[in-house]
Amino acid sequence: MVNTEQVGFEGGTILGYPRIGKNRELKKALESFWAGRTDVADLETAASQLRVRNWKHMHELGLRADNASIPADFSYYDHILDTLTVVNGLPSRFDAWKKNGSLTLEGYFVAARGKDRVAPLEMTKWFDTNYHYLVPEIGPNTQFSLGVNFPAQLFKQGLTQGFVTRPYLVGPVTLLALAKPSEDAPADFNPLSRLDDLLPVYAEVLKELHALDAPWIQLDESALVSETLAVSSEDVAEAASRVYAYLTSLDERPRILLQASYADLNDNLQVVASSGVEGIALDLVRGGVPATSGIDLSGKIVLGGVVDGHNIWRADLDKALEKLSALQELGGKVIASSSTSLFHVPHTLEGEDKLPEHVRSWLAFADEKIREIVSLDAALAFGEKDPLFDEARQALKSREVHEGVHRPDVAQRIAGLSEDDFSRSPYEQRLAAQRNALGLPILPTTTIGSFPQTPEIRKTRAAFARGEITEEQYKEQIREHISYVVKLQEDIDLDVLVHGEAERNDMVQYFAENFDGFDVTQNGWVQSYGSRCTRPSILWGDVTRPRPFTVEWISYAQSLTKKQMKGMLTGPVTILAWSFVRDDQPKAVTATQVALALRDEIADLEKAGIQIIQVDEPAIRELLPLKKRDQEDYLEWSVNSFRLATSGAADETQIHTHLCYSEFGQIFDAIDGLAADVTSVEAERSKMDIVEDINKAGYEREIGPGVYDIHSPRVPTAEDVEELLDIAVKSIPATQLWVNPDCGLKTRRYEEVVPALTNMVKAAKVARAKLQ
Repeated sequence: MVNTEQVGFEGGTILGYPRIGKNRELKKALESFWAGRTDVADLETAASQLRVRNWKHMHELGLRADNASIPADFSYYDHILDTLTVVNGLPSRFDAWKKNGSLTLEGYFVAARGKDRVAPLEMTKWFDTNYHYLVPEIGPNTQFSLGVNFPAQLFKQGLTQGFVTRPYLVGPVTLLALAKPSEDAPADFNPLSRLDDLLPVYAEVLKELHALDAPWIQLDESALVSETLAVSSEDVAEAASRVYAYLTSLDERPRILLQASYADLNDNLQVVASSGVEGIALDLVRGGVPATSGIDLSGKIVLGGVVDGHNIWRADLDKALEKLSALQELGGKVIASSSTSLFHVPHTLEGEDKLPEHVRSWLAFADEKIREIVSLDAALAFGEKDPLFDEARQALKSREVHEGVHRPDVAQRIAGLSEDDFSRSPYEQRLAAQRNALGLPILPTTTIGSFPQTPEIRKTRAAFARGEITEEQYKEQIREHISYVVKLQEDIDLDVLVHGEAERNDMVQYFAENFDGFDVTQNGWVQSYGSRCTRPSILWGDVTRPRPFTVEWISYAQSLTKKQMKGMLTGPVTILAWSFVRDDQPKAVTATQVALALRDEIADLEKAGIQIIQVDEPAIRELLPLKKRDQEDYLEWSVNSFRLATSGAADETQIHTHLCYSEFGQIFDAIDGLAADVTSVEAERSKMDIVEDINKAGYEREIGPGVYDIHSPRVPTAEDVEELLDIAVKSIPATQLWVNPDCGLKTRRYEEVVPALTNMVKAAKVARAKLQ
């Protein structure tokens, strides 16, 4: 029988730790393996060493080694893919990479990245974060069985190093709730209908962990907080009730810690509370302390997620302790915790000596958050506050009174805005002016913005940053890269060109470096997907644009060609979504400030003669609140910020935007409300599923559903692209369609990009011929 004694996590715990490595060790090991420079054994050794270093480091920071406080949540690529590998839930196209009934590591990466003609799993955003997960494809014929038991493997490794860790797995409800029906599934198929077939496999996983004397397993059921899923909240609640009645009835299992991050559980708290799970992890940053009425958590361990795992601001420890104390009124044993896994934030502030000291004092990365949690748990348990509480109070006061945090000139400009600042001329009027000015063919071809960031480009930027080359030498080298990209696009015969963004290290950081109110880190890397890491900027104060900063490069690129050159900007919502944003004022206010800075840049691009300007908003769906009650307000300010940025443009100026992973039907009104003249959307991995939504919505402006998946090394053939365009023109008038990749090309190599774009242009010309 399961030992239900209240044991575990004393001293504080976290729900996960950054897994890419303090110095991106996993990224380097993965990319070396993919490039063929190392073998599987080398990769496994690097991963094993990284896990042990992380466990030891967490223990040094104060987490206990003997009570499952340290999570074993390592992943080579993605935790959803890990779980699919454990339960053998992958589509049959990956069966060729199975050995003895389990997926090999090579097959694992084929599922993530694709190979030759084998397409990878689709990717989308994990709840309302900037992390991408691989979408399960579940159908009536999916044959679940126990595959590679990652949780057991990691737990055994921990024991060899003296650590009693806490294995992690995505819970069965969340796994199926986030899944899409497989291609062979009937039209009305619901992946949740496969729960009864999936649960025995989870039981096997738990049984093996029980045999190893694992005291706990963490099952991530964050789907229980979301109201944005393809399945109803009622179905999710009913499924959770069935799942945990079954799993907790098993004799041979560890205790179950059910994680519910990113928002309130609301009514589902009662579902969880009445189940037999021994532990519950609540997000008390995005959600509040539950009302005591009708909820009894007696006999359970309750992790109070009072330290923000999703942002980098130092915690108000006094308020956090008050929340933990209030949580105790629900019964149960309360332990201080992070609100989410810490893999959303960088490893440590150690070494960030270029940050201004005042900004640095306001921050807490993963390591600093662990110290906060340990301090909070000690204060809760023993009633004494350590010096970290005083440090937090001083930092919060310093931030509150700093002159850059609230600027009167910024507030005055916002107060002077009128309704006219948020609207352009009617679309029909703009369309006529743009077609007359631009002279583009039917099915015009273009790219989304960035071109491959070669080692040479990175060396140039690094040398300039270190002062090893002069500003003029830097500019000359960047101009050479731009010239190469423009000539390449002309040779491929694209219709609308881009300058390639050689001067930009990141589509958000570049703007942060040129706006007031931001700072950037040296090593603040977080995982976006697989080995792809970003360094989110820190938006700490009121935002302004001191001077133009994109005009020089885009004007130079336009001078090299007679074709149209797109000006490339990142939109206000995406700048917020991909930064660590101040939490001391509404995001709507911050987005308005960023929009005004962008509006100024657009005006200067127009003055320089640029007639097409793209304002990317790939993250607009990403920030959609998980609760329906909050969505209307978000969609209003997000749309208004884009319109404020772009509504100063002349009728002849064609405004483009780009969206990622946007369930078009779900936020159609918002996309329509942006009023962009041309919108490009990721569509290749879903095989143009989105065009049906576009057709049903009656979308009237121009649209570019992506035909080249840039997240995979696969090079599409011209026939692949033709097939996708054939699907598109059946649902959308050809006069509205653009032909473009899914996303920017920064992460790909020229050896992939050149043939892919060549095939894309070839397919577009064939499609045009069919229309004649």
